[in-house]
Amino acid sequence: MKFNYQARTKIGDTQSGIVEASNEEVALSILQKYGLYVTTLKEVKRSKFFAKEIRIFGGVSTKDRVMFARQLSIMFKAKVPLVESLRVLVVQTPNLFFREKILRIAEDVEGGSPFSKALSRFPDIFSGFFTAMVKSGETAGRLSGALEYLADHLEKEHDFRSRVQGAMLYPIMVIFVMLAVVAVMLLFVFPQIVQLVEDMGVEPPLVTKILFGLVAFLKKWIIVMILAAVTGILFLFQYLKTKEGKELSSRFFLKIPVLKNLLQMIYLTRFSENLSTLFGAGVPITKALEVSAEVVGNTVYKKIILETRDEVRKGETIHSVLQKYPNAFPPVFTQMTLIGEKTGTLDKTLLHLVSFYQREVERSLDSVLELLVPLTIIFLGVIVGGLVGVVMLTLYKVVGGLGI
Repeated sequence: MKFNYQARTKIGDTQSGIVEASNEEVALSILQKYGLYVTTLKEVKRSKFFAKEIRIFGGVSTKDRVMFARQLSIMFKAKVPLVESLRVLVVQTPNLFFREKILRIAEDVEGGSPFSKALSRFPDIFSGFFTAMVKSGETAGRLSGALEYLADHLEKEHDFRSRVQGAMLYPIMVIFVMLAVVAVMLLFVFPQIVQLVEDMGVEPPLVTKILFGLVAFLKKWIIVMILAAVTGILFLFQYLKTKEGKELSSRFFLKIPVLKNLLQMIYLTRFSENLSTLFGAGVPITKALEVSAEVVGNTVYKKIILETRDEVRKGETIHSVLQKYPNAFPPVFTQMTLIGEKTGTLDKTLLHLVSFYQREVERSLDSVLELLVPLTIIFLGVIVGGLVGVVMLTLYKVVGGLGI
C-alpha cells in the first residue's frame, strides 16, 4: 500500500511525498523513525482501469545520482553509519520521486539487506554498473571509494553529454530558423503572390506553379499534416524503445559515414572503461562482461559482448571472440586485449585503450561539429535563396506581362 504524507522536520521545514507500507500504522512508524512529525497521511487510491503508476515529469537525473553517490561517500568517510546517511539524504533530497526511493532503500538496508541488493530494486535509477560497483565496494570493504568513483564517472559522462548537446544547439537553431522562414514564405508571402498573379492573368513559370500547388495543398491539409507528423514522431519514439527498434537504430547509426567512427569510439571507450573498472574491482570477468554489455548503449555491441561472456564461460579468451567482429572491434583493440590477457594486466591494458579512445572521441567530435555547422548554413542558404529566387522570377514575369 502507498500513502501520501505531509510532515514537518525537526527544524520546522514542510515535507511531502509517498511512503510504501503494509498499513497506515507501519507507514506512520517509518516516517517517525526518520524524525518527521506527520500532519497528514492518506492512502493512495488507485483506479481500477489505470492501476499502473504514471509519471510525466518524474524520474531521476544524472545530477541527482551524482549528488547521491558523492554525499553518501563523504558521510561514509566521516564514519556516519549507512542507514543514518541514507536518512539524511531522504530529508535533504529535493526530488520527491528520488526521495521516496532512497527511503525504501534505507528501509531495506535497515532490515538487513545489502546496500547493492537494495539499489538493484530500482534498475531504472541505478544501472547494473552502479550496483556492481557498489557490490564490489561492499565485498572489498571500500564502499566509500566505490561511491566516489561512481560520482566521478557519472560526472564525466554527464559533462560529455552536455558538451555534445551544447554543440548541437547552434545547428538546431539554424534549422529551426530555416523552417520558420520557409513556413512564413509558404503560408503568408506566396498566397499574396498567387493572388497577384491570378488578378493580372499572367502565366507563371513552371516552378512557381509547383509552389502554388504546394501552397494550396498546405492551406487545405496543414492541420492534418501537423497531427500526422506528431503522431508519427510519437510512434517512432515508442518503436525505438522496443527490442526491434533499438536493434534497428543501433545498426542504422553505425552505417552513417560521418557518425560511424565517432560512435564506434564512444562504445569502445564505454566498454573498455566499464570492463576495466569492474574487473579491477574484483568482479568476476563473466559478470563484468554482462554488466558492460548492459551499459554499452548499442544492441550490436551488446550482442557481441554477451556472446563473449558465454564463450569465456566455456574457456575461450576475450580476444578470440572479439577478433571475429573486426568492423565493431578494430585489430588494435583485440591485440591490446590479447596482450592484457597474456600478461594478466587486462584492467590496466583496457585503461590505456580508454585514454586513447577518449582523445580520439574529442578530436572526432570537434571535426564532426566543425563540418556540421557550415553544412547547415549552406543548406539554409540554398532553401531560402531558392524560395527568394522563385519570388523574384514570378514578380519579373508579372512585370513583363504588364509591359512595364
